[in-house]
Amino acid sequence: MKRFEIITEVEARVLDIGSTVELIRGGRVTPLARDTLKTRRVTVLESVDAASPEITGPSVSDYVRTLAVGADQSGVTLKTELIRYLRSQGRTVHDLGAFDARDEVDCLDVAATVALAVARGEVEAGIVIDQTGIGSAISANKIKGVRAAMVQNEHLATCAQENNDVNVLTLGASLINVEQARAIVDAWLAVVLRGSSCHRRLEKLSRLERS
Repeated sequence: MKRFEIITEVEARVLDIGSTVELIRGGRVTPLARDTLKTRRVTVLESVDAASPEITGPSVSDYVRTLAVGADQSGVTLKTELIRYLRSQGRTVHDLGAFDARDEVDCLDVAATVALAVARGEVEAGIVIDQTGIGSAISANKIKGVRAAMVQNEHLATCAQENNDVNVLTLGASLINVEQARAIVDAWLAVVLRGSSCHRRLEKLSRLERS
């Protein structure tokens, strides 16, 4: 039986119709791969190998189709522009507020709402915007299974995803403009987590989360 750490659409296309494969505990199947596996009637069994630690929390897939985006009052304008941009790419985006820059909204509450949507699997990834992005990152990281990072440029966005499979991105509305935000989000969503070393990092993070 073939054994996988991650099954993408590329792997799914070449599997025999009606076959059965094994996914190591903590591994993942990307959304596009799920559709292909269903069409080809491929059964995926999760490994029961106790030596393979379980990774908690969703991973950002090879093509993110659903996101939750939220902001406090300082980030409403940037949020609106980002949502419009992401939807223009064909993605489904859930706007979790705030909806008016005159409303006083605690960024910690918004971040928790977005993080919970990600942790529950309601969306594949999340973005939170406040004045600096720091408070939102701290709040989001209190939710089990969420790996949030505040980034200010494309390089950090790429590193956040390549090295830590960040599933919630936080941005500071006072630190970046709309064009920079678009570039940061594009860089973050362009990265696919594949390396075994990254997998080991996620296992370690999960152990820390359970301690």
